[in-house]
Amino acid sequence: MDTILEVQSLCKQYKKSDFSLHDVSFSLPRGAIMGFVGENGAGKSTTIGCILNTLIKDGGSIKVFGKEMADDRVDIRNDIGVVYETNSFPEHLTATQITSAMGYIYSEWDDKLFGEYLAKFRLPKNKRIKTFSRGMTMKLAIAVALSHRPKLLILDEATSGLDPIARDEILDVFLDFVQDENHSIFLSSHITSDLEKVADYITFIHEGKIIFSEKKDVLKYHYGIMRLKAAQFDGVEKQDILAVRRHDYQIDVLVADKQGAEKKYFGVVIDNITIDEIMLMLVKGENTNAG
Repeated sequence: MDTILEVQSLCKQYKKSDFSLHDVSFSLPRGAIMGFVGENGAGKSTTIGCILNTLIKDGGSIKVFGKEMADDRVDIRNDIGVVYETNSFPEHLTATQITSAMGYIYSEWDDKLFGEYLAKFRLPKNKRIKTFSRGMTMKLAIAVALSHRPKLLILDEATSGLDPIARDEILDVFLDFVQDENHSIFLSSHITSDLEKVADYITFIHEGKIIFSEKKDVLKYHYGIMRLKAAQFDGVEKQDILAVRRHDYQIDVLVADKQGAEKKYFGVVIDNITIDEIMLMLVKGENTNAG
């Protein structure tokens, strides 16, 4: 598999904090969108900081375009577009003033393309950024990130603050971007419905550890929840159980092979599952050796 981003055994420990990234590993293929999910404080922003080398990792390897990121790798940085959750532009500037500055920062900055994105997103050229709504500011950041023609987009909650119509518009832009098979997107988001629309892969981080990194279609179409009574649960083999949640009159069991479980446990109700439900089961449920 040809990867555009490869993270292997990444570790990061903060002094005066119990939090750490521990053995974080995943890879993003070319031409794909990876959704990066996890609750607040799970390690998403720390992982992104290590990828961009704004945070110094304690161990492991991070390769972008097959090369190790370093402070002096201007060639790598030119090919990465970044959007953070918070506004990173001086609020007294206008979009026109931003384009003047970006030409000095990025060797491939395209004024014409930037103007096209401003028009597409209906953003004013000559109003100060401090007058923008949160959604407008996020659209501006995305326009800037795309206008130096990157090969990899790294987006930290890029659809946050946007209404459903605006989010759908942005998601279409992301899908257009990865039509070029040399392009990829690493998208951190807590809006899993967005990821279910556009992501090819989902990577779930919890308490600094990767719980899974899997194709989205495998999660959507192969995983399922068995709805069981106590007597039925006693007949389920341990190797088929990923997680268990017990309710007053029902036991929910997460399985990785829905069709196989339907054949093996005849008459048992097995429902389809959302990414949110998978995350909830794995975090809040009993461990995989439950029983």
